[in-house]
Amino acid sequence: MTITVVCDVLGEENNGTTIAAMNLIRFLKSQGHTVRVLCADQNKKGQSGYFIVPNYNFPKVIDKYIKKVGVTLAKPDADIVRTTIKDSDVVHIMIPLMLGMYACKVAHELDIPITAGFHMQAENLTSHIKANNFKFVNNYVYKFIWKHLYQCVDGIHYPTNFIRGIFESRIKKQTKGYVISNGVNSYVQKKDTPKPAELQDKIVILTTGRYSREKSQDTLIKAIKYSKYKNKIQLILGGQGTKEKYYRRLAKNLPIPPIFKFFSRTEIIDVLNYADIYAHPAEVELEGIACLEAIVCGKLTIVSNSKLSATKEFAIDEKCIFKNRNPKSLAKVIDYWIEHPEEKAEYEQKYLESANVFNQEECMKKMENMLFEVIDEKQREKEAKETRTEENKNNLL
Repeated sequence: MTITVVCDVLGEENNGTTIAAMNLIRFLKSQGHTVRVLCADQNKKGQSGYFIVPNYNFPKVIDKYIKKVGVTLAKPDADIVRTTIKDSDVVHIMIPLMLGMYACKVAHELDIPITAGFHMQAENLTSHIKANNFKFVNNYVYKFIWKHLYQCVDGIHYPTNFIRGIFESRIKKQTKGYVISNGVNSYVQKKDTPKPAELQDKIVILTTGRYSREKSQDTLIKAIKYSKYKNKIQLILGGQGTKEKYYRRLAKNLPIPPIFKFFSRTEIIDVLNYADIYAHPAEVELEGIACLEAIVCGKLTIVSNSKLSATKEFAIDEKCIFKNRNPKSLAKVIDYWIEHPEEKAEYEQKYLESANVFNQEECMKKMENMLFEVIDEKQREKEAKETRTEENKNNLL
């Protein structure tokens, strides 16, 4: 079949949305489908299967901030959107921004089935204007994206039951949803990776993710200061983002300076495997692929109990959970696991055994089946409509 994947955000694979999109695109192509990618990634101009719309031109200050976050935002172009979508069997929209909403409108006009992914919590957006703690603002965002996208599609892809529950509770409606993990790539796996020589005598604690307010890396940095083992802990913050300068200042007085670095997809798997502990302090997380990758590598994984984060559902038990945005609570959990190496080994095995459900190929097969299902249902609706029309004609004769 011919599938159009609409990506308001696409570029370097340094964020969860882009990674999820590219994994889906690659899988669908591997299954023999024709995949058209509608996006604003100018680096892909001229590549087969990519249809490129312009980027939004924002005022200089806003544009600089967006580039620092590491994304580009798409500006709908009517001709390009219609050319891309025309004759598609189904359209899949990754996130509820302007290009996705416009593509949904065009697909409706062309009577093409539509699915949409739920890859953006309201707090991911409102945290940039420091309004993530205002429930009425977040509720407005959820109601807005429901009205302008999700109520118009034939199926919604939720990466977790957690985010489905949040969305449906905020809009007070039951949706036609498919809960499917984005999955973890097969190259992510447990392996025997020795620590680099300079880290041999250190306790390596890793976290990965965009440096941003909702990812809460500041909580982890502060926690190290409270740890009894701060003189032995090498903190590694894998990622990049707008908070880097602030985090570097915050970490200035740690006995061992943290490592701030953006790792390639293969590099980070090596770091995951030689790290002693993986910490995921995010306050807002609708799935947390970075956290799932740590679990697949059989790593002792510590997560926040934030009511806005799905990752707490992956913890083996309460011993792996700390109080959200509470550095002392996190330090206490870290120290416990440093002091209990035998129990830590048992929990690492438990994490490894829990990882089977995140097999990416199986998850992508479920995504493919979702697309088939909405196409079939749309066809049945068309046939039923035609039958009713014919019956009405006969009744009039």
